[in-house]
Amino acid sequence: MPEKLALYFVRHGQTYLNKNLRMQGWADTPLTPEGSNKVRESGRGLSDTEFVAAYSSDLHRTIATAEILLHENKHGFGLQLEPRKEFRETFFGSFEGEKSDVAWNEIARANGYASQEDFFAHEDVRGMMNATKKADPTGDAEDFMTFWTRVEQGFLHVINRHRDTGGNILIVAHGNTIRNIVHELEPSITESFVLDNASVTVLVYEKGLFKVERLNDISHFTAE
Repeated sequence: MPEKLALYFVRHGQTYLNKNLRMQGWADTPLTPEGSNKVRESGRGLSDTEFVAAYSSDLHRTIATAEILLHENKHGFGLQLEPRKEFRETFFGSFEGEKSDVAWNEIARANGYASQEDFFAHEDVRGMMNATKKADPTGDAEDFMTFWTRVEQGFLHVINRHRDTGGNILIVAHGNTIRNIVHELEPSITESFVLDNASVTVLVYEKGLFKVERLNDISHFTAE
């Protein structure tokens, strides 16, 4: 019988665009000092977890986060990180780098909502992505199907490679990417949620089924 496969999704550490409350999808800025420190705290809390493989998106902020986590891990020496573009964040098109409040209010109004609060109250993660595509005057933003087709390819690559042997897999990705994976594969989780930087979400694959064991967990953070 195959061993249990546990996917440890970690959101990247805080970046300068995060700190300044700006839209960040494919736009990429470095981790802040505070962001790096929080990743180290997360890594120390995961230091006893033995990973058999490590993946990230191909953006700098996730690669930097994964490298810190592996450095803090007692079993991480020699484990080769595999960056994959499929695990990138949503592409927000012309809204990349815009102040989040400005962008979401513009997206909300373009879709018939009075405010971003009204928009968030009525749209799920799929609807938010499709609405962003509709509101983007350049048409470059990803809609849900474009995004999910991309992410699913990377996800299936990991599952097909490791489902027979099992073990713990580290995947460093982005808030929206992880959130959509959870919503698509664990239908019992219907509520919307926001992931903290460096938080851990564990999705277990066993007997063909997925189950969330940890969601947006920061309880393991260990300060120096």
